[in-house]
Amino acid sequence: MNRIDIKKEKNLAIKKAVETLENGGLIVYPTETCYGLGGDVTNPEALKKIMEYKTLRGSKPVSIAVANKKMAEEYVDINDMADNLYENYLPGPITVISMSKGNLVPPVVSIQGAVGVRYPDYNFTLDLIKEFGKPITATSANVSYKSPPYNIDQLIKDLPKKSLELIGLFLDAGQLPKNQPSTVLDTTMNQLSVLRQGKIQFEDALIKNKKIEEKVTKNTQETIDLGKTFTKKYLLENKPVVIALSGELGAGKTQFAKGVAEQLGVKDIVNSPTYTIINEYTYMYNGKEKILAHMDTWKLEDHELETSGLIQHLESGNIVLIEWADKFYQEISALCDNMNIPIYKVNIKYISLNERSIEIYE
Repeated sequence: MNRIDIKKEKNLAIKKAVETLENGGLIVYPTETCYGLGGDVTNPEALKKIMEYKTLRGSKPVSIAVANKKMAEEYVDINDMADNLYENYLPGPITVISMSKGNLVPPVVSIQGAVGVRYPDYNFTLDLIKEFGKPITATSANVSYKSPPYNIDQLIKDLPKKSLELIGLFLDAGQLPKNQPSTVLDTTMNQLSVLRQGKIQFEDALIKNKKIEEKVTKNTQETIDLGKTFTKKYLLENKPVVIALSGELGAGKTQFAKGVAEQLGVKDIVNSPTYTIINEYTYMYNGKEKILAHMDTWKLEDHELETSGLIQHLESGNIVLIEWADKFYQEISALCDNMNIPIYKVNIKYISLNERSIEIYE
C-alpha cells in the first residue's frame, strides 16, 4: 500500500501523486472538508475506476477539483453568477455547478450537461492540481452512502477490499477537522439554487408562522429601504431580538442588514461578517450606547454556535442579525424559545439579477 505523509514529504507526495494520476491511477487526498478521491477527469479508465470504487452511485455525477478560476474556465462556462462566487467566495467549501464546454464526459458531466466544480481551500491540494496541470475528480473518498472520511487509517479500515485495491496512493494529512461537506450551488440558469443543511427546517417554520411583510425589490437600495421599514415597524422597543436571514449568496442579506443598521442609527459601514463571525456596531438609544450584532454562520461548525458570542449578545439585550440562519435554524429557534426572545425570519429569493422576493415572518 503506497502512503505518504504530506507534512513530512510534501514534494515527494506531489511527485508521486502526479505520476499516479498520469498513469490513470487513483489517489486519496485531503481537502478542507474531508478526504477526496482523485483521478484524471480526462482519462476514461480513471473515471471507470472511480465508479467501481464508489459502488452504488447511480447516475449521480462526480465533481471535479480545479486549482484556480482560469483552469475552471477551460472546462465550464462561468456566467455572471458563477463569476461572483469565484471572485468573492472561493477557494472554499463550495461546489459550483456550471454548464460543460463539451470537453468532459460522464460521470463528471450530468445528463443535463452540467459539471460540479470544487476550488478547494487546501494549499497542498491546490499545489498538486497545479503541478498535474488539469482537474482531478473531487468526490469524497468514502464509498457511496457511507460517512465522509477524516482519517486515513479509519478509511482503510472501512473500505471494501475491492475499493481499497483501486487506490494507487494515499496522501496522508493526519486527522482532518470534521467539517460539513461542501455547499452545492447551481448557477446554470444564471441564478442560484442552494442545497444546504437546515434549509428544510427554516422553510417548515415559515409555513407555521405569520407573514408580516412581503415585497419585491428591484435594486439594492430598495432592499436596504425594506430593512429600514421593517426596523421602524417592529424594532422600536429596542429589546433583544433575533432577525434570522436566509437567502442564497449575493441575494441581499447584507443589504437588508444595512437598512436595519441605518434605521437604528449605526454610523459605521456595514459589511458581511463572513470572516469574523460577528461584527459589532454601536448606536445610541435613549441616550445609551447599544450594540447591533451582525452574525454570519456560513463557516461555523456544529459545535461552534454555542461559543460564537450569540448567547452573550442576547443576554446583554442586543439586537442580533444572523446571515445563513437556516444552517443552524433549529438551534437558534430553540435558544430564542428558552430565553423568551422573539425571532423574525427574513427569506430572500432571486427573481432576476436585480430583483428579489423578500418575505418576513414572525
